[in-house]
Amino acid sequence: MRRPSLFLAAVLAVPSQALHFFIDGAVQKCFFEELPKDTLVVGHYDAKVWDDATKNYISKPDVGVFITVEETFDNNHRVVAQRGAGSGKFTFSAADSGEHRLCVVPQNVQQGGAWFGSGVHASVKFTLDLAIGETSKIESTDKGKIDDLAQKVRDLNSRLQDVRREQIFQREREAEFRDQSEHTNARVVRWTLIQLAVLGITCAWQLSHLRAFFIKQKLT
Repeated sequence: MRRPSLFLAAVLAVPSQALHFFIDGAVQKCFFEELPKDTLVVGHYDAKVWDDATKNYISKPDVGVFITVEETFDNNHRVVAQRGAGSGKFTFSAADSGEHRLCVVPQNVQQGGAWFGSGVHASVKFTLDLAIGETSKIESTDKGKIDDLAQKVRDLNSRLQDVRREQIFQREREAEFRDQSEHTNARVVRWTLIQLAVLGITCAWQLSHLRAFFIKQKLT
């Protein structure tokens, strides 16, 4: 399909609007959008495949999506080529004003055999939500994620502060223990020197006493 229907074009023209469509197997689906220069585009997508057991479209971990965005006015210059999971997000900014082609290709999916319009289901149900050019809308879409990240950063900062206080406390304890050990060692050395001095004086006194005793015995 060269271009989407007028209904899809009208939906995509809304700054932020979700739509879903059906794809039969790994078939490329493209949409076109005129974008002014420096326009920010954020897209959220979700690809679900038909499950015969549940008779419903479900998410599967092995399903992937390949997304491309090309500038048709610049020889189809590709600005986005992203291969991701079945559900995810892509972002790009228009470098120049002009028509951009957005294409999606489901991967690791099987062909359903017919379209749901004839009474038979298609193999993939694709949901696309684009936020175009409205920074406030884009920020509000991701506000929950930003708040979660900000809370995690605050928690990490609190933990770092706790670790820093614990390190300071440990250094103070080590310094106190070192001073106490040095004081105890100095007292032990001083007491040892006193004991040696007392022993030396005692020995000198005993030797002097014995010498006087032996001299006295010799004289007698």
